[in-house]
Amino acid sequence: MNVVIVGDGKVGGTIARQLSGEGHDIIVIDNNAAVLTNAVNTMDIISVEGNGASVAVQKRAGVPHADLLIAATSADEVNMLACLVGKKLGARHTIARVRNPEYLEQITMLKDELGLSMTVNPEMAAAEEISRLLRFPSALKIEPFARGKVELVELKIPEHSVLNGMPLWAIYKEFQVKVLVCAVQREGNVYIPGGDFVLQAGDKINVTAPHLEIANFFRTIGIFRNSVKSVMIIGGGRMAYYLAKEMLSLRVRVKIIEMDMKRCEYLCEMLPEAVVIHGDGTDKELLYEEGLEKTDALVALTGMDEENIVVSLYAKAKKVSKVIAKINRISFDEILDNLDIDGFISPKTIAANNIVRYVRAMKNSVGSSNVETLHRLINDRVEALEFKVREASPVVGVPLKNLKTKDGLLVATIIRKTKVIIPGGNDSIEIGDSVIIVTTNKRLTDLKDILK
Repeated sequence: MNVVIVGDGKVGGTIARQLSGEGHDIIVIDNNAAVLTNAVNTMDIISVEGNGASVAVQKRAGVPHADLLIAATSADEVNMLACLVGKKLGARHTIARVRNPEYLEQITMLKDELGLSMTVNPEMAAAEEISRLLRFPSALKIEPFARGKVELVELKIPEHSVLNGMPLWAIYKEFQVKVLVCAVQREGNVYIPGGDFVLQAGDKINVTAPHLEIANFFRTIGIFRNSVKSVMIIGGGRMAYYLAKEMLSLRVRVKIIEMDMKRCEYLCEMLPEAVVIHGDGTDKELLYEEGLEKTDALVALTGMDEENIVVSLYAKAKKVSKVIAKINRISFDEILDNLDIDGFISPKTIAANNIVRYVRAMKNSVGSSNVETLHRLINDRVEALEFKVREASPVVGVPLKNLKTKDGLLVATIIRKTKVIIPGGNDSIEIGDSVIIVTTNKRLTDLKDILK
């Protein structure tokens, strides 16, 4: 597919890297020549210098013949204008990055008027992910599928856990809970396990099932924790606003610490139920005065990765139960994995994953099954995909034990109307089902791609 990306910042660069890695033809437009030079030297892309909202620049970039235009600059208005121009020039699909909360209420109207195929709000998507973790703090990560009917949850097996030394086939026999362990991370290696795989303390495992089953599983193995009642947010940017608004709607006590006085005044006006403190969230005396040691959770959302990590480590040292940090540079995954922090959130990665899912669905719009949901797990080494089965194909109606699937792949869940099936060998995929696949194979665009 021919994809034009306007803006080569954090989000635009991440999208370009992922889509070029999947074999698409990528052209990036940006005003900054140095940034474009670096992008061309590190990725298989073409660059065009100039204003991405300009008709002349878009024509130079081939927008009239593009399958998709993605506008991901830091300015919402530029993104919307770029998409409007692109649509008028003939781009088949357009996606705009829109972050301003003031535009949120009118986003449906904007999509219709501007002809947008999709909007992405990295900060709001990241805030929603953090909210899920605060509601279910036992988990390290939570990925929803089938509109929330099924969740894929990551947890770490603690020392002296009942799971230590247990083969996967014994989990249901021992606990009578219908969950499926679909990925295991151990000492830098990733496994898509079979029934004979034996778990060990220290493993990070990904488990899929409906939420209630996962909660029962966590209770049974002794790691369940109730949702948080109070949260301290360091940094008062857009993500903090979206997160605070969500938490307040759940009757969670929210305290925001922000250095900029004008931003504090804005947050006080927009979030009257929250406590907003003007101060430095990295000052440990201020954190103590504001009750860090008595809060259930701390979320570090400043613009500096280093500050977020240091504050988060300090909070864990003070025995805060749930600590989450925003990270922009996730390339140092080995270091992050070894830090005593409960979770890391990368807004740019979340936005890029949403767009990659859309592109895969576009690519296979005439196929028998489309990618409905896409989540990348374990530092992008594993993908979990939800396919909607729309018509007959080689995988339909065949018992799973008879399907010759690729190595490193697991049919994790089948959703049939309101029924959630943790599949066994005698189950089969039928038309109308939603199917969740967990795999180390990348670039699956259709369910039949699971076959050898």
